[in-house]
Amino acid sequence: MIQQNEIVMLLLSIGCVIFILINNQKVKRIPVAKILIAGFYVLFTGYVFTILEGLFWKDFLNVMEHICYAVSSILMAVWCWKILKYEKDDR
Repeated sequence: MIQQNEIVMLLLSIGCVIFILINNQKVKRIPVAKILIAGFYVLFTGYVFTILEGLFWKDFLNVMEHICYAVSSILMAVWCWKILKYEKDDR
């Protein structure tokens, strides 16, 4: 069963994807942006899996959803580590 909050999260993340695509050049100015954007896209994929698991392949898509969340968290943590290192090197 699909919950309302899952649909809202997917809609909000679709808005973020559109924003990233429209403002691609500005987003790329963020230090180490590729890792940050990859982390968001993996998170977005997890949101898509959340909706799809309500429709079919519940167990498989649930596992894929949580793998996406874990990978996204790792990518975001790596980005945070690199951005702190980047800031430190600038001084």
